[in-house]
Amino acid sequence: MGWLTQRTLQQKIINDPYYRFQTFEEIAIAATLGIKINVNQANVDDWLRLPGISIHQAKMLVQLISNGVEILSIEDLSAALNLSLQRLKPLEPILEFNYYHSESFLTPIRLNPNTATLEQLLDIPLVTPRLAEKIIIQRQEYGKYQNLVDFQQRLELDGQMMSQLMHYLQF
Repeated sequence: MGWLTQRTLQQKIINDPYYRFQTFEEIAIAATLGIKINVNQANVDDWLRLPGISIHQAKMLVQLISNGVEILSIEDLSAALNLSLQRLKPLEPILEFNYYHSESFLTPIRLNPNTATLEQLLDIPLVTPRLAEKIIIQRQEYGKYQNLVDFQQRLELDGQMMSQLMHYLQF
């Protein structure tokens, strides 16, 4: 890869937080730029940045992690995806395997508002009984929330409230 082409690619990677890497060479460039994907906090979009990861695999990983499965190594990821270790090794430079204690205040439990019970919603800071009921009524009457924007608009929540709630929600 020529110097100019590599520089252009570096700029694309830096400027686009959802840039989808096409090759393992791009993964290596991202690693030199300090790009990391935290495996145990990655969302579907994060997983889809990696070459060879399908939407189905990405959704499955997010679901596993939201169900309490921790992926602490490239070997764990290999087992979860049922892919060979050799296939995943080139991705390792940008993958970050961190352990998060489930009771830590630094790692809030993330709930899916489409499946959470009233009691679970009330465990989220800032969610009042009135808001929890509204969340459930909205999903019963109008269907599942598609994402954070849909959630915010349907519940008429201001930006400051969403800035805090988004750390507790996962779709």
